[in-house]
Amino acid sequence: MVARREPHIEQVYRRALQRGEHGLAQVWFDAAVLDKYRGAPAFAVIRTDTIGRLSRQRVWSLDFGIAAGDALIHASLQDLLQRLPEDEREHWARHVVTPPVSGNFLRTQLAPGSCIDDGELRPW
Repeated sequence: MVARREPHIEQVYRRALQRGEHGLAQVWFDAAVLDKYRGAPAFAVIRTDTIGRLSRQRVWSLDFGIAAGDALIHASLQDLLQRLPEDEREHWARHVVTPPVSGNFLRTQLAPGSCIDDGELRPW
């Protein structure tokens, strides 16, 4: 998978990294995360071509971006933590989508100080 450069996401992450506005960081989800809410009596899912909103009537709402021909949605980490109720977060976590990652690196992030035998050290 070749990453595509998107000027707006660069601006978002520049602010997150340079100004400490970490909540701007985006998290991507398979759009199927919304299936749970479509047609449910207390929920509404509305959209334009590129922006959507999930809301539970008079309780909470979450705005999201729509990408990849409707296959993916994304939201800021800040909104996910502040607006998405805690009891909904596990459902969303099961639908997270990421570009290819190093599983070994993530394991060391989850367990600092762990040792992974991942081959010999060499210059890049």
